[in-house]
Amino acid sequence: MAKTIHSMIRVLDEQRSLDFYGKAFGLKTAERLGFDGFTLIYLSNEESEFEVELTINHDRTEPYALGDGYGHLAVSVDDLEAEHARMTSLGLSPLPIKEFMHEGRLLAKFFFIQDPDGYKIEVLHRAGRYK
Repeated sequence: MAKTIHSMIRVLDEQRSLDFYGKAFGLKTAERLGFDGFTLIYLSNEESEFEVELTINHDRTEPYALGDGYGHLAVSVDDLEAEHARMTSLGLSPLPIKEFMHEGRLLAKFFFIQDPDGYKIEVLHRAGRYK
C-alpha cells in the first residue's frame, strides 16, 4: 500500500516562502539539503507526517508559470473562522469563507489562500471526509 509523504513545489524566494508557510500553517523546516544548483527544504508540523517540499533552483530569477494543470494543496483545521481571522491579521489575504453543498447537505466549509509564488491552498474545516 502506498503512503502519501510529500508534495513538491518550486519557489523563487526561499525566505519569503519559509515565512509564508510558517505564518500560515505553522510549517517548520524538517530538513534543508543544499546541492549544486538547487536546494530542497522539507516543511512539516506535528499535525501530520505529510510534508511540503520546496525546491529552490539557484539560477532561477523569473517567477514560475503555474500553467492550468495545477489545482491546489489542501489542509484541514479545527476552527476555520479563527484561522481565517488569524491569517487576515497577518496580512496573508485569505479569500472569503465559502460553503460547498452536495445533494442538499453541507459537504465542505473552506477558504483559499495563495502562497508568494501563486500556489493555491485550500483551508477546510476539519469535518466529514476532510479530517
